[in-house]
Amino acid sequence: MKIKINNAWVLENGEVTQKTVCIDKKIVSVTKADDVPVDFEPDTVIDGSNKLLMPGMVNSHTHAYMSVFRNLADDLAFEEWLFGRISPLEDKLTLNDCYWGNMLSCLEMIKSGTTCFVDMHLALNQSVLAAQDAGMRAVISRGLVGSDRNEAGAVKRISEAFSEWEYAQENGFSRLKFMLAPHAIYTCGKDYLQYIAEVAKEKGWGINIHLSETKHEVEESLKNNGMSPVKYIDSLGLLDVPVIAAHCVNLDDDDIAILKAKNVSVATNPASNMKLGNGFAPVNRLINEGINVCLGTDSQASNNTLNMFTEMRLLSLIHKGVDLDAQAMPAKTVLKCATENGYRAIGMGDIAGKIEAGKLADIVLLDIDAPQFYPRNNLVSALVYSANGSEVDTVIIDGEIVMKNKEVLTIDTERVYHEINRITQNYM
Repeated sequence: MKIKINNAWVLENGEVTQKTVCIDKKIVSVTKADDVPVDFEPDTVIDGSNKLLMPGMVNSHTHAYMSVFRNLADDLAFEEWLFGRISPLEDKLTLNDCYWGNMLSCLEMIKSGTTCFVDMHLALNQSVLAAQDAGMRAVISRGLVGSDRNEAGAVKRISEAFSEWEYAQENGFSRLKFMLAPHAIYTCGKDYLQYIAEVAKEKGWGINIHLSETKHEVEESLKNNGMSPVKYIDSLGLLDVPVIAAHCVNLDDDDIAILKAKNVSVATNPASNMKLGNGFAPVNRLINEGINVCLGTDSQASNNTLNMFTEMRLLSLIHKGVDLDAQAMPAKTVLKCATENGYRAIGMGDIAGKIEAGKLADIVLLDIDAPQFYPRNNLVSALVYSANGSEVDTVIIDGEIVMKNKEVLTIDTERVYHEINRITQNYM
């Protein structure tokens, strides 16, 4: 489908100018209206008046199936939240339940401007199917837990990770990428982590892991391993492949040096880290050190929302306050974390994440004829400090329109709500 978006306010490299954008799977041109390629004949024309066009956002850390746990385990300490409340509920979920939990998450993400998500899950093929059915781009990683490479369950989980990749390849699911996802150092034994590192190197896969999320995790690692979680996984070879490390709240100077040297992407999750009482990642320092920082929400069980506009605002305000620096995390930097840096983390930084000719057409249009966008003194600032996600009007992923005029075209919304109500009434 060829799409022409006329006279929209376009976010390009941190600046907003009025342009016309032509799309044919990828972005063909970003020009003034008079400079549109003469041979471009669109199938669909979208009026960009009073619209702001920006790159789609990447939610760099999710557990999409967990939408069914929204508002079920609030105001609990991390250990009680995870092991006392959430894990027992996870054990009750069927594969079908997980599919609909994923679909609810996809619906929420599309409606709030997310075009791609990095998912850690536990239900075979359900994240794959939901992302494909919803028309989203996604990085799928089967959560891995186990004591060693010979444990039956641990081996089965790695096998499932590769069977998902094979399933996607066989069915032509081209928008999906895959990683291995050791859950954390406290749920994976040393031998199992070493095995995952070996497999990742052999297969050329990246790794998605929770890392240094809590003080307790760091203290236990120092006691049991004689080193921090970052140093520990580095010693086991896990950082010898591309890695997305979620959270990274509790880091020392040596940890930061390792993350930089190994080109690790850090997925910060400010709302989840605050809500579970885990603290604040040293995001400003990580960025100043040249580390790629991307943005995630974590699950609805620990955040309650997948809204990346809310997360952007928090990312900026939190670190201004924590660092006592009003110039920390300016709007342009935050937008880059939510868009370009997310695509960079998944190995797509050269082909997506910006509004420019040749890039993949993962695009969001916001209706800025709304009170929070008046006066229009600075539209870049407005995206981070004023927008709330309700303004998202149209979403294009891989050159296909998945939402238009605030209606999601790829998901049966009423069916999703019905299934979610069924699941929660059964055993929540």
